[in-house]
Amino acid sequence: MPPIPPFKDATSSALVPQVQSLVSFLEHEPHPMIVLDPDYNILAANTAYQRQFSSVGKSFIGHKCYQVSHHYDVPCDQAGEHCPMKKAQELRGPDRVLHIHHTPRGPEHVDVELRPIFDEHGSITAYVERLAVVRSVSARPSNEGLVGRSPAFNAALSALQRVAPSMLPVLLLGESGTGKELFARAVHEASKRASGPFVVVDCSGLTETLFESELFGHEKGAFTGATARKPGLVETAQGGTLFLDEIGDVPLGMQVKLLRLIESGTYRRVGSIETLHANFRLVAATHKPLEVMMVRGEFRQDLYYRISAFPIVLPPLRERADDIALLVHSFLQRTEVGKPTLTIEPDALFQLQQRDWPGNIRELRNVLERARLFADDGVIRLATLPDAPRSLTVVPHGAATMATLLATFKGTRSELAASLRISERTLYRRLKEQGLA
Repeated sequence: MPPIPPFKDATSSALVPQVQSLVSFLEHEPHPMIVLDPDYNILAANTAYQRQFSSVGKSFIGHKCYQVSHHYDVPCDQAGEHCPMKKAQELRGPDRVLHIHHTPRGPEHVDVELRPIFDEHGSITAYVERLAVVRSVSARPSNEGLVGRSPAFNAALSALQRVAPSMLPVLLLGESGTGKELFARAVHEASKRASGPFVVVDCSGLTETLFESELFGHEKGAFTGATARKPGLVETAQGGTLFLDEIGDVPLGMQVKLLRLIESGTYRRVGSIETLHANFRLVAATHKPLEVMMVRGEFRQDLYYRISAFPIVLPPLRERADDIALLVHSFLQRTEVGKPTLTIEPDALFQLQQRDWPGNIRELRNVLERARLFADDGVIRLATLPDAPRSLTVVPHGAATMATLLATFKGTRSELAASLRISERTLYRRLKEQGLA
């Protein structure tokens, strides 16, 4: 630990012994931590911070935190971002935020928690900031995992970071193709069960009998074709995470047994009388409006409230325009072994950034895979991109038009947008396109 200079211009000399004692304590913390004065100056840092965030031969002591972390000339709130120091000062308590910081490895998502330090008179004399790099996501082009840095994406990621360490059930909501399985896996990897299995259950297209057998397993002779005992996916997920993808497609009759499993933590294999105990963390996902389905009697209300303890709405790609270039370059990196990495011309990339993407990230990936077949020289050009499909309006099943939905929906525009799993801004844009705004 380098000696702490007096910082006469930043803080009183009487504070230095206090900072020295604080830093001595923080040295035993595994997370990177720094001490700041109320004028944003970095007074000191523990070894973990220096190891993760300090470039070799480059000093950060005495510099403003926003200069080091963001390369800004002004505090974060003046640059249009959430400033944890300003919020902690207002709250006179801790504040936590997800930021993208510049690090020796490039831009990275960092979970920041800042706490004020008070003197004997109740005045804030310093702040302690704890930082944790989010490993399950990349703010740069990446060959795997979650990729993004737009405000809408970061909001969903921030919610994920909040809930992941707990055992609360998580419900991922969003249109098809928004990356729900990747988010579910990120919840698992950021949880205390990361060393356990991550088991995916595709709920769509399964009959009630088949769903029960897949989920709970069956005994030998339980039904025709059951030639041996088979463990179910609940048993496979012991000690890990069970991801129920498209839970809105679970047959109504099976929802009762699923509710019993979640509430009691017990189940029986098909054809068995033995009660088994489950041990998993539940993450569910759907693109369907479950609240609307509850009104229609298509989804059990009690099950909904069991699985939706912590809902996270995943933004559609059209609300992540800033991420499209990042996603494009990530997909182009994912080439087969022995084949060169593709590039894309600026005008082709610009055209992709202007599309509405009703199929979201899955559609973007498919467009690039098609364009790859025509990129004989390794370059994707505007002429090789397929035409964009006509914009589709997402409405619940059974509603013929947005006009019909407006006439029948009993709620505010904000509640309508929530039931459609779209933002209020997107709803107003679609209403305007149809002359209904």
